[in-house]
Amino acid sequence: MNTPSRKPSPLWKSTIAASLLVLLLGAGLVWSQLETLRLAARGYVFGYPLVLADLTRHNFVAGIAPANRLVHMPTFPDADFREFVRPNVDTLYSQAWLDMDAGPWVFEVPASQRYLLMQFLDGWSNVFASLGTRTLGSEGGRFLLAGPNWNGEVPAGLTLLRSPTRISWLLGRIQTNGKADYPAVHAIQAGIQLRSLRDWQQNTNSPALPFPLPEEPGVSPLYQIRALTAPDFFSRLATLLPDNPAAAIDAVAIAELERLGVSSDGVAPEWNWLQTQTMRFGVWLAEREMHNSLQRRDGLVNGWRQPPMHIGAYGEDYGLRAVVAMAGFGANLAADAIYPNANLDGRGQQLQGGQRYRLHFDAGQLPPAKAFWSVTAYDGDGYLIANSLSRYALGDRDQLTYNEDGSLDLLLQSEAPGPAQHNNWIPIPQDGSFSLTGRMYLPEQSMLDGQWHMPAIERL
Repeated sequence: MNTPSRKPSPLWKSTIAASLLVLLLGAGLVWSQLETLRLAARGYVFGYPLVLADLTRHNFVAGIAPANRLVHMPTFPDADFREFVRPNVDTLYSQAWLDMDAGPWVFEVPASQRYLLMQFLDGWSNVFASLGTRTLGSEGGRFLLAGPNWNGEVPAGLTLLRSPTRISWLLGRIQTNGKADYPAVHAIQAGIQLRSLRDWQQNTNSPALPFPLPEEPGVSPLYQIRALTAPDFFSRLATLLPDNPAAAIDAVAIAELERLGVSSDGVAPEWNWLQTQTMRFGVWLAEREMHNSLQRRDGLVNGWRQPPMHIGAYGEDYGLRAVVAMAGFGANLAADAIYPNANLDGRGQQLQGGQRYRLHFDAGQLPPAKAFWSVTAYDGDGYLIANSLSRYALGDRDQLTYNEDGSLDLLLQSEAPGPAQHNNWIPIPQDGSFSLTGRMYLPEQSMLDGQWHMPAIERL
């Protein structure tokens, strides 16, 4: 006996139709947000250096020195230093965060026979002026620093340097050959002057201030930017854009921000719930990609990553600009110094605290630097590693012990080696990841051309 088939009830049909409609609507909503997701990630990468610069400036002005005042670091940073990542212990810093709308400013560099570099960065972390040994020789000079909107007359005897943005950062470095060399460097620092044009015309001095290290390290700008929500990040970016305009070549990136509601007129964006969640996901994807790019192995030579030669003058390479800001904010032009970085050993394994490593330079293959070179160890976040010797780096100005054939071994381990190797020991953490940064000041052409590379780090 055949049982007649039952037709779906009208209610069942309507339920199926409703479910399909919900799925289609959901798929449509997801599809509609894909473009927002892409733009959010791109916008975060594009705006990252400007927001980081503002956070760094705010920390500096709130805890170290007022805006528009030159400060000199009298001693090397130590393991508690958190103002920016990968500080060096080769040079003593001079710094100032300038509000170019309050300017213009007169900056004077004294004559000096030793390596120095006074670089000026705009709000986007591009170097717009590099003053020092490479560009000035030993002569020094006097300069007028003006913002993008200043249209006055440049006084005789001053060379005009124009910042493209209201935010301007002076980051200066003077070669310092150990702590015993502090007095000589302090004398050079005393000859560096920063003052308003009016004070200069009236011959009124604006004495530099000492660089006080905070008794209790605060939250670094790197951690602060990580903690910003997507609405907070893009709102802060929007408020910064009017006074810190992007370059003409950034027109496409600015147009993409405007499509997100991030206007260059300073108005904070307004998003609905779905847009906000999409923006948050886009920021998360972008930051993850930035971190991952530091771990990628393509382009490595012997486990070392050497920055491209356009570092400090990034053009439209926003990815590189953002990653450099994250890993080493305040990078200089390659012609002044090159900083290769390594977080892998020669076998491609992560450098790990508690292990023993050796960095071997063959005879005649030491880093090719016209000025000097060094190797510094950092923890997983890019800060100096606390140790009983307060030794963070070694280089050609240290009392190193060379092998009989003229080669050199630097030892990387947490425990001290024997007396014969003690001078060549760079302490590393007892656990956790770490990395190395080589520094070649005034690199020779063989390094600029990519003919010379750092040797692989050998795990013992």
